[in-house]
Amino acid sequence: MSHLAKAREVFAIELAALKAVSAQLDKSFDAAVETIIAALKQRGKIVIVGIGKSGNVGAKIAATLTSTGSTAVVLNSVDALHGDLGIINDGDVILALSYSGESEELLNLLPALKRFSVKFISLTGNLKSSLAKHSDVSLSVKVPKEACPFNLAPTSSTTATLVMGDALAMAVLQARGFKQKDFAKYHPSGAIGRAMLLKVGDIMRSGERNAIAQENLPVKEALMVMTRAKSGSLGVIDARGKLVGIFTDGDFRRHMASDENLLSKPLKQVMTRNPIAVRDDALAVEALKIFNERNIDDLIVVNAQKKPVGLIDSQDLPKLKIM
Repeated sequence: MSHLAKAREVFAIELAALKAVSAQLDKSFDAAVETIIAALKQRGKIVIVGIGKSGNVGAKIAATLTSTGSTAVVLNSVDALHGDLGIINDGDVILALSYSGESEELLNLLPALKRFSVKFISLTGNLKSSLAKHSDVSLSVKVPKEACPFNLAPTSSTTATLVMGDALAMAVLQARGFKQKDFAKYHPSGAIGRAMLLKVGDIMRSGERNAIAQENLPVKEALMVMTRAKSGSLGVIDARGKLVGIFTDGDFRRHMASDENLLSKPLKQVMTRNPIAVRDDALAVEALKIFNERNIDDLIVVNAQKKPVGLIDSQDLPKLKIM
């Protein structure tokens, strides 16, 4: 078998595993979400425990929960018995990860955890396991087989556990009414933060860099306006100063090929009418969405009166690091 064929086989096995786990979802999932929400309302947190690969997956689940407004921490099952139980408080939720449900280190930890007034949610491949029996809610992540040819290395099972964690996080996010502005609050740095916190008015070209011309201006003079602004496009306005069209380098090339009198014609005869525009008080991420969906190079920015006040050039986005 070629390397490529093996890769496709692994994808197929793990996709089949996810479908199998999805089919197993039942009211227990609702119960798990409600349990988490109840704890968070009382200012409790989600404490995730797991051993080995499950522990690694647990760290990612904790990160996803925390970044979407649901406080979560990872408790090392070994260190917990040597003082780290101090992070547990009454009212917390324990999210325990063990595919077999019989991990010795995890089971040894249960009696200590049970001394607290906490709820247990387990993600396991065995709903009859010791872990499941000691849980308030158990979610099955049982998969038909691992992608490992020996059916030993955790592959499909860890993928299924990770996706189950994502499902919990997104369901809790939705139920708690977590909004886009809340997401921005938890991601003040990096590309996400910049895109979520910056407004279009913060990143647009304005003043001399924003090429604007009246609709009766000849194309020849309009090109000079674009050149002075070092812009590949120009916002066209009517007598009231409202945006009525856009004229771009691309428009010029297309018309020039078939119209030798182009330079003397007024912009209103060659411009693209009703161009795509974005408000100056919109989030930068909204502008990014428009670029991705409409396949354009320049986006005109308008104010509440529909007057062009700026321009966003797609070439600026990488420099602004909001791509």
